[in-house]
Amino acid sequence: MRLNRPVGLNELRLIFETEMTAFPARLPEQPIFYPVLNAPYAVKIARDWNAKNEMRAGYVTEFDVEDTYAARVEPHIVGSREHEERWVPAEELAEFNAHIQGKIRAVDVYFGEGFIGYIPQRFVLAGKNATEQAVGLGHWLEHSSFEVWCEIEANRLVVFLHIPYWTQRDLEPEGVSMERKDNLIRFIRRAWTERCANMPLCYAVSA
Repeated sequence: MRLNRPVGLNELRLIFETEMTAFPARLPEQPIFYPVLNAPYAVKIARDWNAKNEMRAGYVTEFDVEDTYAARVEPHIVGSREHEERWVPAEELAEFNAHIQGKIRAVDVYFGEGFIGYIPQRFVLAGKNATEQAVGLGHWLEHSSFEVWCEIEANRLVVFLHIPYWTQRDLEPEGVSMERKDNLIRFIRRAWTERCANMPLCYAVSA
């Protein structure tokens, strides 16, 4: 069974740390884990809720769960029929994760006004927000593609979380031409495919 789950930036960060194989444990105030059965419903939550919360980002993930196990997970209709969820008690999430087949994939994303993103604490991108990261990488690529490649390798999490934002963001006011930005995005995608082909980037360009 294919399921979707809308997540914020911090939850996707934790998923990435498992190599995209598992959802993180619920917080004490979160007794239920609830994936949904259709992408439009997940998009609505990501766009209208997650993208307006503190981190200003809503990602849509999709993943496959063994059919026989998924059939045992309790269904709930929340609102209209298209709002169907599967409710997994927090204490059963580890078992749910064990029945995920393949990787969890980020397939769409929405950013709210004021998005800053994940700010790393190491290497050249340390202390920079998402826009500053793209500007820095865009300029560095003109001088040393090897340095940019090394930064991509060192800060894979940053790249994974932010490349859809960099793709959408107009960087010309920051001194990065459209051509330079496009060159950067192509370079990142090529480098990522060479090193991390088992964890595809989200290529969403949703505004």
